[in-house]
Amino acid sequence: MMPKILDPLSRCVITGLVITFLSSCADESPSTRERSQQTPEPIVASSVGNVDDARIIAASTNEPGSWLAYGQTYKEQRFSMLTQIDKDNVSNLGLAWTKAIGSMERMQATPLVVDGVMYVTNGLSVVYAIDAISGNEIWTFDPQTDRSYIQYAFDLPTNRGVAVYKGRVYVATFDGRLFAINASNGEKVWEVDTWHPSALDRFNITGAPKAAAGKIYIGQGSSESRRRRGYVTAYDADTGELDWRFYLVPGDPSKPFEHPAMELAAKTWGGEWWKFGGGGTAWNSLVYDEELNSLYIGVGNGAPWPRAIRSPGGGDDLFLTAIVSVNVETGRMNWYYQTTPGDNWDYSSAMDMTLTEMEVDGVLRKVLLQAPKNGFFYVIDRTDGALLRAHPYTEGINWATHIDMETGRPVENPEARYEENGHWMLPANAGAHNWEPQSWDQARGIMYFYYHDYPNFYSLDEAFVKTGVYKIRPRGLSLGIGEGEYRRALEAKAGPRPESKGYITAFDPLTGQHKWRHRLDVDFNGGVLATTTGLLFQGEGNGRFTARDTDTGEPIWSYETSGRFSSSLINYMIDGVQYVATVVSGNNYDLRGSVVVFKLGGDQVMASTEQRKLQIPEQPTVEASEATIQQGDALYHAHCATCHRGIGVTSIVATAVPDLRAMTRDTHDQYTDIVLQGSRLDKGMTGFKGTLDDDQAEAIRAFVVSEANKIRERREDIRNRFN
Repeated sequence: MMPKILDPLSRCVITGLVITFLSSCADESPSTRERSQQTPEPIVASSVGNVDDARIIAASTNEPGSWLAYGQTYKEQRFSMLTQIDKDNVSNLGLAWTKAIGSMERMQATPLVVDGVMYVTNGLSVVYAIDAISGNEIWTFDPQTDRSYIQYAFDLPTNRGVAVYKGRVYVATFDGRLFAINASNGEKVWEVDTWHPSALDRFNITGAPKAAAGKIYIGQGSSESRRRRGYVTAYDADTGELDWRFYLVPGDPSKPFEHPAMELAAKTWGGEWWKFGGGGTAWNSLVYDEELNSLYIGVGNGAPWPRAIRSPGGGDDLFLTAIVSVNVETGRMNWYYQTTPGDNWDYSSAMDMTLTEMEVDGVLRKVLLQAPKNGFFYVIDRTDGALLRAHPYTEGINWATHIDMETGRPVENPEARYEENGHWMLPANAGAHNWEPQSWDQARGIMYFYYHDYPNFYSLDEAFVKTGVYKIRPRGLSLGIGEGEYRRALEAKAGPRPESKGYITAFDPLTGQHKWRHRLDVDFNGGVLATTTGLLFQGEGNGRFTARDTDTGEPIWSYETSGRFSSSLINYMIDGVQYVATVVSGNNYDLRGSVVVFKLGGDQVMASTEQRKLQIPEQPTVEASEATIQQGDALYHAHCATCHRGIGVTSIVATAVPDLRAMTRDTHDQYTDIVLQGSRLDKGMTGFKGTLDDDQAEAIRAFVVSEANKIRERREDIRNRFN
């Protein structure tokens, strides 16, 4: 895990319902595996990357040309005060430089720019220090992430970035570790394993760590695989020693509760929830409030998804899908607000949170703004958790009619819990708005963000319906909902799938009105960044990078790439030149994930690669009954679809993770070694021996071959009709 150093640093400028409830600090000492693993010789904190709390707090005023923290400052408003690029000259924006840093993994990091150096990660948690003017690499740090952890994830590996603090760079890895790195040379200072047995099974981390008040804060990845119990841990920034841990769902009630908040939460659960873990991971948003000395935790969904499985007879299942305020010094809870009580739909509240002040009903309030997955936009008083506003930001909501402002609770559609019949639900588990960052214009009182109306079909797991028993899989996803042919039969009865639509909006959180709203070409897109010069930047899922007029939302400039954006953006300025930067995911075998940086007059050319349609080769003969193919269908969607995607579309495009219907004869010959023995582990394909037996692996292959033949037959039919 030694860094690769290519160039010396060329610049280093050192510049200066809601309940209020106090719970005790988690009284536990770190286990052996949690203690920091320090290098033999202590490394003094570097003068490079010398960022502290005061500098981050004042960044938007004192140094708007830097991007010091994940959300720019601790308030996470993501609004640029730089003025060089405006509506009149944005047409002259061009590519300044690009740097390939990724491969198969998703690119979602927010780059940080500190004293002329950009710090950014790829999906496998490799950290790059890059000259922010030239794009030249200064050093890299590879934590040697264990790729087999893909089997425990909801999706492909991703990492949302680093924290830079007091001469160190902090990164959390996909396999659950946290590192402190010397900012000047990329050498490891300390390492800690964030997993604790109380979390039950091992987990991933996808979020960026946050640094404040002398501590590093980190959560976990998603809850969809194995057994997960969510918590957030605070580590000493200097030593890596555990300071406190705050659990987000209760454990086994026959054992002592870690703190009183868990005793409160346990009263809202039913059945033997602790055997499933319960979920509630903090996989994305952790926001520090320097004014109130608090950390706001955006809590994820329940696991498994249906409450009928994980918590039968339960109530709100605290603190799932909640925003929780914790005192950063003690780890004690101040208050919580739950957006989706008794979550059934994966409606996480782990989306970005923005802190600001605004006048509400004639009173100036310190508020927190969030647009979580469930389709409602919340304005919450951050001093006590009081709900001030809750407006729908999308018309595509059918799980609830509105938020009752007297109780602070959603008024649910009685059929939304799908305990008797399956339903098409809006929003889907992907949410109306997900993790993609929003941008807050304080002067206008407008939040800019992208969202989508995207449906998902929910029904209870087939085996659970028949037996009343649900078993967590040792690998792959354990969602608790119907799969395969069983699901498709229920979908057919429920009627056609509702239309999917993606939008970008300028939203007033006080009135619930869209100042403007425009439909996007594709459903899944990247975050946004607004500027004081009236520009709104966004990377779209079709590879287009766009600048819009914040007055109207109309696009006024765009740049076409061959990738796909699901990322965040930053502005920075060095030596009088303003830059706009983001990361783009590769979209086929020829294009790697990259950092992409623009400036006025930029004249570089991004490598362009056409998306290649794969030809489906003639398939081998596989003797299998219809029952075996249906078994393979269910197994495929349980164990393979996480990376290789669901099967059922008619076109095949070459992407970084192969579509298995396009397997060559050579791949078929190696199929058993690949699937069971893990012969391609170096490429991230873990072996499933011990999870799948030979017959099950062959059932999956029979299903894939059957689906490939269907595509070939359809294409042949089309050719015959037009010839």
